[in-house]
Amino acid sequence: MKVNWFESWGWIYRPISWVGWLLVGLTIAFLIPIFLTVDSHSHSVSDTFYGVFPYFVPTLALLYWIASKTSRKKS
Repeated sequence: MKVNWFESWGWIYRPISWVGWLLVGLTIAFLIPIFLTVDSHSHSVSDTFYGVFPYFVPTLALLYWIASKTSRKKS
């Protein structure tokens, strides 16, 4: 039995179950305070990008990996 938390939607995945929405919500809840904290101490846009990169990329890559493993193909 395969779990279907996400559905393939072009190059990305969209949540189709409460677990998928929970994972997306937790990801957003984790990244927003990081962005706000880094941005408040930055002097330029590039400072913000450099500051959030180590957090955003692995977190979004992990979400993408989970979505790819728990998705169904769009029919």
